[in-house]
Formats: sequence, C-alpha cells, structure tokens
Amino acid sequence: MYLYITVYTVSLLLVLKVNPLLIIVGNECIKANALSCGECIQVGAKCGWCTDTEFLKQGEPTSARCDELESLRKRGCDKIENPHGSQRILKNKAVTNRKKGAEKLRPEDITQIQPQKLSLNLRSGEPQNIKLKFKRAEDYPIDLYYLMDLSYSMKDDLENVKNLGTSLMKEMSKITSDFRIGFGSFVEKTVMPYISTTPAKLLNPCTGDQNCTSPFSYKNVLKLTSNGEQFNSLVGKQQISGNLDSPEGGFDAIMQVAVCGEHIGWRNVTRLMVFSTDAGFHFAGDGKLGGIVLPNDGKCHLENNVYTMSHYYDYPSIAHLVQKLSENNIQTIFAVTEEFQPVYKELKNLIPKSAVGTLSANSSNVINLIVDAYNSLSSEVILENSKLPEGVTITYQSRCKNGVVNEGENGRKCSNISIGDEVSFNINITAQGCSKQVKPESIKIKPLGFTEEVEILLNFICECECHKHGIKNSDMCHNGNGTFECGACRCNKGRVGRQCECRKDEVSTEDLDKNCRKDNGTDICSNNGECVCGTCECKKRDNPEERYSGKFCECDNFNCDRSNNKLCGGHGRCECRVCICDANYTGSACDCSLDASTCLASNKQICNGRGICECGTCRCTDPKFQGPTCEICPTCPGVCTEHKSCVQCRAFGTGEKKDTCERDCSYFNLIKVKDRDKLPQPVQAFPLMHCKERDANDCWFYYTYAVNNTEKEVHVVEALECPAGPDIIPIVAGVVTGIVLIGLALLLIWKLLMIIHDRREFAKFEKEKMNAKWDTGENPIYKSAVTTVINPKYEGK
Repeated sequence: MYLYITVYTVSLLLVLKVNPLLIIVGNECIKANALSCGECIQVGAKCGWCTDTEFLKQGEPTSARCDELESLRKRGCDKIENPHGSQRILKNKAVTNRKKGAEKLRPEDITQIQPQKLSLNLRSGEPQNIKLKFKRAEDYPIDLYYLMDLSYSMKDDLENVKNLGTSLMKEMSKITSDFRIGFGSFVEKTVMPYISTTPAKLLNPCTGDQNCTSPFSYKNVLKLTSNGEQFNSLVGKQQISGNLDSPEGGFDAIMQVAVCGEHIGWRNVTRLMVFSTDAGFHFAGDGKLGGIVLPNDGKCHLENNVYTMSHYYDYPSIAHLVQKLSENNIQTIFAVTEEFQPVYKELKNLIPKSAVGTLSANSSNVINLIVDAYNSLSSEVILENSKLPEGVTITYQSRCKNGVVNEGENGRKCSNISIGDEVSFNINITAQGCSKQVKPESIKIKPLGFTEEVEILLNFICECECHKHGIKNSDMCHNGNGTFECGACRCNKGRVGRQCECRKDEVSTEDLDKNCRKDNGTDICSNNGECVCGTCECKKRDNPEERYSGKFCECDNFNCDRSNNKLCGGHGRCECRVCICDANYTGSACDCSLDASTCLASNKQICNGRGICECGTCRCTDPKFQGPTCEICPTCPGVCTEHKSCVQCRAFGTGEKKDTCERDCSYFNLIKVKDRDKLPQPVQAFPLMHCKERDANDCWFYYTYAVNNTEKEVHVVEALECPAGPDIIPIVAGVVTGIVLIGLALLLIWKLLMIIHDRREFAKFEKEKMNAKWDTGENPIYKSAVTTVINPKYEGK
C-alpha cells in the first residue's frame, strides 16, 4: 500500500512539473458567466468589465468581457469598468478633553468616540477601512443601581447596606462629581413551590418570632438619585423576607432593571448595576416547577414599582439577559459570597462587561468591592456591532496603550485604559454581492457599557457607471431587442445572442445548428462551444490566458508547440494553434533566436572562429572545442593543472583553494566514482581529458574533465593513491637476523682460523721434534726443581 501511494505521489509531482497549468486555480470572474457589467463587478474586487465594443473576437461570448483586470489588459482592452468603494464622514465631533473640576457638561455633550457617523459605498470583495478613536473622558457621570437579595439569609447584610448611600457617594466623588444611586430588592416568584402560599406564610414567611415582610418578586425601592441621605432613609425602612428554595429569582429583577428605564431613571451615562446575593439563581425553564411556561417577554411590567407578572412569565434565559443588558448599556457587578464565586464567575464569562466581587458574610466590604469592580470594568473597552446585513463581514484591529496591537476577536478590545487614555481601532467592512434591500442599510458600533455609538450607512455598488448611459431598445441590439450598455447588449426578456438576434424558443433548431458546423462531418462548434442562434459561442477555460476562438471554435491559443515547457518558447503568442514569433525569433516553437550577440566569444569573434551560430547557439566545427561560444577545450594541454586545486578542495577538502572553495570552485559538477575503471572513457559523445595529479602528501588522484553541452563535469576517484610506508617488523627482524648471522659467521671464521693456526703449530712442533739431538729418554724441556746457589764470599772455612 505504501509503495502505491509513493508511486502515485511521484507521478503526480512529475505531472505538475511538466504541466504547471494543471495547478492554476479557477478564475472566479470567468466562472461567473456575467452577462452585464453589474453582474461582473459583484463577483469580486479583481473583476473588471471591458466596455470596448470591438473587444470580443469571433466565437467569444459576451461573458468573456468579464475577467481579471490584468488579463483584460493583456487581451488588449483599454476601456475597463472597475468601480471602487469610498467613504464619507457625516459627523465627526472631537473627543472631549476635560479635566475634573472644570465646567460641568451635560452627559450628551461629552464625546468619547470619534467619528460618530459615516457613509460607506461598498464594492463586492473590496474592504473599506475606517478608523475609530476612543478616549475615556474625565469626570464622566455614573448611575449605580444597587439590587439586593432580601431573603432571610441576607438579614445581617441589610444592616450594613442601610448606610451605603452616603458612604458610597463620598467614595465615588473621588471618581466623578456627577453620581447617582438607586436601590431595588428581590426575593422570589410568589407561587408554590418557591414560597409557601398559606395565608399566614404570605403575611410573614419567617419562622418563630421573626417579623418579616410579605414575599415579592422584585421591588424598585428608590429611583436613581444624587441624594445619599434619601438612599439611607428608604433602605433603612426595608424589611427582610423569606422563601422556601435556595436559588433566588434575581433574573426576574435584573430583567426589569434593564428594561424599565423610565422607572429606574437611567441617564445616557455609565450605567452600573450591583447584584448582591448569597445564593444561586433560577433561569429559563425553572418556572415549570410552578406551572409557569410562558417565556419571559423582556418588557417592563412594573406597577407601583413592583413587578406584577412574576406568576405569569418564566424566568429569563441568560442569553435574553445578555441581549437586554447590552441593548441598555448596563454593566453588571455580581457581589456574591465566596461559596457561590465559581457559579457567578461562569456567569460573568457569558455576560460581557461584567465583574464578580467577593462579598463578606455581612456585606461590610461592599463599597471597596464596588469601587474595585468599577475600575476593572471601566479600564476595558470592548467594541460591539449590531446585526450585519447578509453578505457583509467585519474585522477589527485595536491599537492600545504602549503600542500593543491586537487582531481577531482580541482586536475588538483594549485593556488597562486609564482616564484620559486614547486608543484607536481599525475596522474593515467587506460586502460579498449586493444587499436585497433597495434602501441603504446601517449598522452601529459601540463600546460595551457606554451609550455612545457610531452609525455606519452602507450603500452597495451594484451597477457600473456606464449603466446610466445605456440606450434602451438600441438598433445595435437587433432591431431594438435589448439595451446597449457598457459596450454590449443586455437582451430583453426572451431574447438571446450577442446582438439579441434570437428568441429563446428558437435557439437550438436543426437549421441553425448547420451554421455551427465547419462541414457535415465535424462536430457542432468543433465540440469546443455551443451553437446559439446559429453562431458558435466558445467554451471558456478556467485559466484566463487560454481561449477558444474562430467561427467554429476551431482555434485556440494554448495548443501550439512548446520549448523549455513554455508555450512558443516564451518568445511569441499562440494564434489558432500556430506560434506568431516575436522579432528576432523563428521556428515552430519560436525557440530559434536570430540574435548573434549570444554567440560572440571573448575575442569578439562569432563562435571563437571555430563554429557556426545557429538559433543563438554555437555549433562548434572543431570537435576539440565546446561551450556556448566554442572557447572551452577540455582536451587541450594544461587543463588538468588549471582545475587541479578546485578538484582537490571539492573532492578532498585540501589544496591551495580549500579556504575559498565555495566561492572559486562552483563552476563544475563534481561526480565521485569508486575506482579508475568507473571514470568516463574518451569513446563518449563529448571529449574529455583524463588527469593524474599529485598532492602535497605525494598522493596521486585521478579525475576526468569534460564539457557536456554547457555543463562542466568532473568525475573523480574518491580514494587517493598514496605510496605505502615501510613495514617496521620485517625491517627490525631483518636487522636482528643479519646481526646474528654476521656474528655467527665471524665466530665460525675465527674458529676456522684458530684450527688452521693450531694445526700449523702442531706440524711445526712435530718437525722440530724430529730434528732434535737430545736423548730421547730425557725430556728436553724438563727443568729440575732443585737450584744450587754458591756464595762467592764463602771460602770453605
């Protein structure tokens, strides 16, 4: 199996190498078969429409006017319709530069995003880039609504919240001079099984001697106000209530706070809602426990500041809440006990521009929690757009503090923004095709949690400029059967043909088909087109460079002879399967150059005087010479010495040029062989020189040098032939053996000489013995052991 895959892959690669046109991606402009300029420009930004009336060749359909811009220019079109998108700023109020303590401005007079309104003309496939600037204004007004769980478990928390108004007003005055605060409370839906519906429990849901107020779903206690004392007074009068289950009905309350703007008193400023609880929450679907199945309608149902439809509508879903909070620019701070932190952190991930803070057991840290959460929320800017029209896409790129650039989804936001910091956004809006709406459409982009927004009007370029100058019922369109516009006929309903000369019901009749055959034995339109109204309309190819043409589509511009895998050798054009060569080129594939300058040798002679210039290449008449100008002689004396250093450095890494080998010795192809028998022999088609050279170590190396066409080739034996060194052991053994043998020979000679000497002495002794005159009974060499000494002074007395 692996072998088959490998063979198939290699085959595919070879095919692609041989014919690169096979990998050309289809031309979307041609594939669209656009019959008018308007249809063409909606295909993509690369497509243009040729309005030249004489542009089309015989056999080419009207849709051939729609092509890529570069292809149209190559085909000789000078009049190309190619409209571009544009933009216009309609409202561009500068961002507010105001310091705290300066003259107080109305919220509607403060600007944090610029520009505020634009108009875009969108060409299909061409993005329009707009730049938005955002700057956090100092001393920006804040509305804060405190929504508190008043179930019995929050009893000790209520005591700490009673003085929240004045304390929070004092703390928030460090951030803004225009601060308002409101208060609301919630418990649970007033139906079983969330609360006990017995009469006694409806009056006092708490057990024992605890005095609690009747249960309720949501109550707007205090509309947003700048009077902190009023907040303390009203909250101080609140009583705790109770319910049966642990999760609370807080989602009902959040929905009413979001949609009841008039009752809450929201202004077009920074809107904060603090949601304080020590329990979980019910959401859509939980209402079935109490027999409530109607989905929440997302509308305000407050009467006397009390939610009256809790028993009628189910809890809202999280997605529904996200939508309403975003629509009303409300940023949510979840102040919850540590036990429920994981739950509300997951909820925070689903609600943009929300934060979670840990509420102490008795809410004593609520002020610090609110301030920290506000700073966290306000330090991040996230752009959000309204629903986009069909076919329109939008991308964001943000340029934040310290030169940080974000793209993709992170391109919508910037973090760690302080008051007075300015950031910018690059927004690309692209349309694919035209909107079905006749009127211009609009989208809105706004930073989450802020009331300001940017309105963008979208106008779609669906027709070319030349469309306005079309001539209806023109005589150029076969007796007025079409509108002549943009260089071509746009046929009336029921008419076809380049000049609208036929009705649709007579397009393919036998009589008309005869006009599309070259003779009776050929296919209709040479099987390269369709017969329309007795006229051939040739097929279009995916490759915009390839076209069929001719009265019977018998011609094409891609089946001419090739040279070096190029159509007409790259020096001509193909017309009706015949190469029309450029100047100074000839041959069936335009591969024969008439320019003799390429044959000039360094001595300014044509082919060095040793050849003939044919098609811009030298044909050497002297077999010893080779190369493009017959200047290379691989068998001339001195060739071996000339290339010795380069062969050394490339084959063995030695020689004079080993340090500059890569620079000086890359002019030939090196091929290593095992031994001298594998070297090329002179009987081959091209001449070569056998070389034997010696290196600095007295080693011989063998190689051949040849020029095969224009390629210089060197075959070298990969092993050096070096003289063998002396064998130490035999030499030492020979020396020792020689010394021993010489010693023995000297001893033998000495012994022989001693024997000869002794024999001579013995013979002499024998001779003297025979000649002796002494008594044979006396030993002549005997000497007596007795010595007599006479004293000369002794006189015998």
